[in-house]
Amino acid sequence: MAAESNGSSPSKEEMQFDIEGHEFMIPKKEIGPGPEEIPKWEKSQAYQDLLGFILAMNNAVKGKKMSAECQMSPFLTHLMELLDTLESWISEFPPVDQPQRFGNKSFRDWFDKLQQNAKQLVDGLLDDKYQKASEEIAVYLVEAVGNQTRIDYGTGHEMAFAAFLFCFYKIGVLKESDAEAVVLKVFSRYLLLVRSLQQTYRMEPAGSQGVWALDDHQFIPFIWGSSQLIGHPRIFPKSSVKPEIYEHFSKDYMFLSCIKYINQVKTGPFAEHSNQLWNISAVPNWDKVNSGLVKMYKAEVSKFVIQHFLFGSLLSIKPST
Repeated sequence: MAAESNGSSPSKEEMQFDIEGHEFMIPKKEIGPGPEEIPKWEKSQAYQDLLGFILAMNNAVKGKKMSAECQMSPFLTHLMELLDTLESWISEFPPVDQPQRFGNKSFRDWFDKLQQNAKQLVDGLLDDKYQKASEEIAVYLVEAVGNQTRIDYGTGHEMAFAAFLFCFYKIGVLKESDAEAVVLKVFSRYLLLVRSLQQTYRMEPAGSQGVWALDDHQFIPFIWGSSQLIGHPRIFPKSSVKPEIYEHFSKDYMFLSCIKYINQVKTGPFAEHSNQLWNISAVPNWDKVNSGLVKMYKAEVSKFVIQHFLFGSLLSIKPST
């Protein structure tokens, strides 16, 4: 949405994307695993664009409940329907009996169907004049649901979904006025999809840092979810880990929905299995939680995720200008 990492609105130049003259490409890896590669990422246009998008969405949902009235364009409605379709496919590929507890191999069949149909699904979202972009954008949809070989899911896949959404801003299909719905409706629906995949196919955490990670699978919903809670008169960070709070308010706030989900899938004391989130609950207010999570995310992306990210023409490895 924004080309600068301060969450600003898109400029007129960005809004006037030249779809006809633009040369699209299939995204590919550009960053190696070594720390010496990190500056290449941090100087790239993709870094500015993705961080700008995350911060712009963060600003858009500040203090807003999930049920907040927001504009649902026909495109956003179709995007929700696409996610519904992906979830409906799960019933076609039920888990198979296998000796391994985790990583059910039926996920590979579900993934194959997505891979075979991804471009067609994205084509179905776009008017004819935008369909030149569909092959490039479809790659991020496929990347957003997990790894077919390892049958795992983590923050890199979540980042691919953020990239998927950003690409629609880049080409001008999504507008600034869509921001609330992008987070409160579309991203929220995506979370339900990937949770279904995680639970149905017993997907492993991808690159988990163990008890010291924020969460086995997600990061961005904690950023946007903490923004929703900024200024709340009764729910404070220390309240977020209390069952009576996250059970009652999980439908209103993404952060609390994530806490509830963690407690559904993990056993034992919360302070032990989710140490980072337990520590966050001691932060005095949601403003500080939010700004701290943004800083953590920048470090998380740079250290653990970006070597797997795919760069194309819409999210470019070229240095930002």
